[in-house]
Amino acid sequence: MNDDQPDGTRKGLHRLRRYTWWSLAGIGYLAALPVLQSVADRTYTAEILVPAVLTTVLTIVQRMRFVSHALRERVRHTGPTAEHLATFAVATAIWCYAIVVVANPTSWAFAPALLAGGILSNTAPGRRLWLTLALALTTATAGLVAASGRDDASGAWWPWVLAGLAAAFVVTIVVIDVAQLWFWDMVVEIDRARAMAEELAVARERLRFAAELHDVQGHHLQAILLKGELAERLIGRDDDAARAHAAELTELARTALTDTRTVVHGYRATTLHSEIANAVDVLAAAGIETEVRGAAREVPPPLQALFGSLVREGTTNILRHTHASSCTLTLDTGGDTVRVRLANDGVTPDPARPGSGIAGLRERFAALGGDVAARVTGSGEAATFELGGHAPARR
Repeated sequence: MNDDQPDGTRKGLHRLRRYTWWSLAGIGYLAALPVLQSVADRTYTAEILVPAVLTTVLTIVQRMRFVSHALRERVRHTGPTAEHLATFAVATAIWCYAIVVVANPTSWAFAPALLAGGILSNTAPGRRLWLTLALALTTATAGLVAASGRDDASGAWWPWVLAGLAAAFVVTIVVIDVAQLWFWDMVVEIDRARAMAEELAVARERLRFAAELHDVQGHHLQAILLKGELAERLIGRDDDAARAHAAELTELARTALTDTRTVVHGYRATTLHSEIANAVDVLAAAGIETEVRGAAREVPPPLQALFGSLVREGTTNILRHTHASSCTLTLDTGGDTVRVRLANDGVTPDPARPGSGIAGLRERFAALGGDVAARVTGSGEAATFELGGHAPARR
């Protein structure tokens, strides 16, 4: 799994993978039915018990291997391989042997069916239908051939029923396995799409910042270049004018430095409304539904940049440290105190542990007589993480 994913996302995928693995590997217990039947019927002869134990171990071990391989991410399903076919052939041969020596060999048909499911899980989707039919037909045909060697099979209907059941077992197990793997593949693809959307959102923000920095630097550098060339031409011809242009050049350089620092800190020409709009777009790209309550224009201008920083930090925390599906942004501008709060679901362990970003926000809010708080409300799946800040209204 991608190490760049948020911890909550990685843990969620790990839990889903573990559940899917146990669901697929767990039905391998059906391979033990011949052993249980032998014990129940008290047929402890070596010619029955030894093949029963052998097919149980073979089926369970190989099915676990096949399922584990199918659940690995970014693995191309190129089956069936020689190992797949050899394992299926051995299980089918043992089942045919059971038809000859066991009075009721129906439960033995689960071995080739379980292995067929594991094989189809490692097969490309476009080849699964025909391979399923081929394995089901092979199992049924092998059963009919084996049944023809029994004295009670001549003219009887039960070999056909037995062959049909074996084929039905193969188709049923394959459908169950492929359906669960399809669901797993869809979850993985959705998670990859979400990660890509987050990367694109970050890239878009970097491009926006680069464009803004280019505008600031380009304008000032062009002016500085022109003033410098003019001052250079005036030296010796009009020293007073040259000194005046040199002073303007110094002032332009000072302004460029101030504007550059402003852009870096995210203050220049940035309103709370634009920060909220950007946050909504970024979260939407990550698959997180955002509801905004309140009007950004009601926040006093001196506090716009401050609360804009809070929105940026909260958005970053949601993308990096949660697997949220919804977020609520509330702006309360009533009274003498302005409050802004972000609340999201998908809480991961220790989400309220403050980082450097929240610590920096607290220092800036404290300078204006405000404060920042991060906390978790509720528990379990109903837990909500809240990041809120308040400051005195300054009109």
